[in-house]
Parts: sequence; structure tokens; C-alpha cells
Amino acid sequence: MKEFELKYGCNPNQKPARIFMDDGSELPIEILSGRPGYINFLDAFNSWQLVKELKEAFGIPCATSFKHVSPTSAALGLPMSDELKKACFVDDIKGLDKSPLALAYARARGTDRMSSFGDWIALSDVCDKTTARIIKREVSDGVIAPGYTDEALEILKKKKNGNYNVVKIDPEYIPAVQERKHVFGVTFEQGRNNYKITPELFENIVTANKNIPPEGIRDMIVALITLKYTQSNSVCFAYDGQAIGVGAGQQSRIHCTRLAGNKADLWHLRQHEKVLSLPFLDTVGRAERDNAIDIYLSDQAEEDLLADGIWQTFFSECPAPFTAEEKKEYLRSRTGASVGSDAFFPFGDNVERARRSGVSYIAQPGGSVRDDLVIEACDKFGIAMAFTGMRLFHH
Repeated sequence: MKEFELKYGCNPNQKPARIFMDDGSELPIEILSGRPGYINFLDAFNSWQLVKELKEAFGIPCATSFKHVSPTSAALGLPMSDELKKACFVDDIKGLDKSPLALAYARARGTDRMSSFGDWIALSDVCDKTTARIIKREVSDGVIAPGYTDEALEILKKKKNGNYNVVKIDPEYIPAVQERKHVFGVTFEQGRNNYKITPELFENIVTANKNIPPEGIRDMIVALITLKYTQSNSVCFAYDGQAIGVGAGQQSRIHCTRLAGNKADLWHLRQHEKVLSLPFLDTVGRAERDNAIDIYLSDQAEEDLLADGIWQTFFSECPAPFTAEEKKEYLRSRTGASVGSDAFFPFGDNVERARRSGVSYIAQPGGSVRDDLVIEACDKFGIAMAFTGMRLFHH
């Protein structure tokens, strides 16, 4: 297939639309089901690059959940605790522990479930039956992977009455060194960002605390690879081999950090006993449970739940309040998270906010005229910070 005609571009009025190769060669994909659109393919090709790079870095299956050309999360296929399985709504999936790929997607999808509603999925490895079973029951637009088992493809082809988007990509495909895009009739050209993110990138530790354990290095790599395919400005919190909070596309660095930190906090809080034991009605679906949990964890939770008896929509009884002090105390017990930033931290306020979400390790390019103040903020809290010397803007 040398080109694929799209229904329309970003919006219904943007016609005609298609994808094709400039040199007239075959597209590196095969559409196995559905008819992906313009934004679907933007998500597909960006998300595939992310999981491909994560797989190359760690050698294990990984997955990402994408929305509007930025990841909501990316994750390695590592074991999940019982609490995390329940928080991600996959505690009932048979065979989950035997499929690293399914574990990776369960983590990625479960990190920020509200943002992942209607996501695009990328899988580093051949999609198996267990992974397909998770995908089938979630609201999503499509999936890209290097292949699908017969059982997995049969499951996915039944989704959306046979209209679910399933794309197979050639894992050996290597894009041209130069890339182009058109804006307002003007052609932009640049070299592809082929910068490799490796453990050696974190050797320049500029803080008094020089101790970054292997787990911290792993999570900083996950964070920076995630940021490499996230619309800038962006900041990523990572923990336990996955991105747990992504702040994307903000004009201010501190707003990136706040957004990512708030998402990381929600990820932690979803695993608290009070949330895991919420008395949901059997008739409440997963998406509605996400909404209810979001209300329950909000600052106005008690007022919102009691207003007009809204709790009766979700719960068999009104749940006990999760007080602000209880949430703060729980979050204070969370430590060991890593933060990556796609450009330097210009002020110490980013460190202050990151520390509140259990951050122990930071990776950022450095180069600000206020680097000394940012280092001072890290030293105040015993945080270890590495200067990578490399910016990772993505537009």
C-alpha cells in the first residue's frame, strides 16, 4: 500500500486527506481492521516510536496510552501488586501475570484512566490474547503493534462492531534521517531526534546527594523517553517502571510540574485502602467509576457527594470521607519517584512541587542562570539531581 485515503484531516472540513511516502515507496503499515483517521495516525506513529525506544532500552515488553499526540502514560511489563491491579481495574483478568505485555498496558491504561478514555494504544511486541482482552473492554480508538496472534486479532476485530482500528507496523522500518512538515504553506526540515537515552546520561549529578539507585535510573530513563514523544513543554513523574504523571503542552514549566504532580498524586491515592474499598453499585461501569473516584478524591469531595445525593448514583452507601489531612499523610509516605523535564527548571518552585509528590530523583538538562538556586532547593530536601545537558522538545 503506497497511500491511504483518510476520511478527513484534523477536522471534518479538512479534505482531502491521506498518508503516503514522499519517495513513493510502500507505507510501513498494514491496516487489519477499521479505518484510522488523521489524528489516529499521528498518535500511532508517535506512540510506536516511544514503545520501540523503551523496548530497545530495557529489552522487555512495554506499552503506552496516547491521547492527542501525547502519552497519558508509558510502562514496562513489570509485575503488579494486588493493590495496583485493583486500582487499574484488572484484578479480574486471568493470566495477567503470565503476559508482560498485558502488564505493561494494564499499567499504562490504569495510570490516568480519565485521560486515557478513548486512547490510542501502542504495543512493543506481538499482541497476545490477554492484552487483547484488556483492550476489548476499554473505550479506545485503536492499536498499533508489530503483530497480533490469531486469538488476539479475532478478539480485536469484534470490537466496535468490527470497526475497531488495528494497525500492524513493520518493526524493521527505519525512517529517513531528515523529516519535514508544512505549516502555513512553508516547509520545515530538520534531522530526526535520534538521541539515545542511556544510563550514562545521568552521570553528572550536581547535588550533595549523589546516590541514585538502579531503580531511580530506570525510572528517569522511562520519564525522559516518555518526554521525547510528549508535546512540549512537558514534565514526567515516573515510579516502578512507569510514567505516573505527565504534564504536557504547558507554556509554563511550573504548570507542567503541577499538572504531572497532581496526576502522580491521584495515581498513588487510587491505591489507598479507602479508594479500593469504595462500595460501588454493581451497575456502575469502569468509566463511571473513574468519574466517581475523581469526585471522591477532589478537594470538595464531601460537598460534591452529598449535593443532591449524588453518591447514590455510584455507591450502595455514602462512603466515609477521605480528609485532606489523611491524603497529605498518605502522600508523605510515598518516596522514591523520579522526575524528568524536557528543558531546564528555571526556578526552585518546581523542586518544591515535585518533593510534595514523593520525588527523590530528578533529571533535567540544566543550563538555567538560576541552576544554583535549583540545586540549593534539591539539597534542602535531600533530592539527587542529574544534569543531562540535552533538551528534549517535541512539537
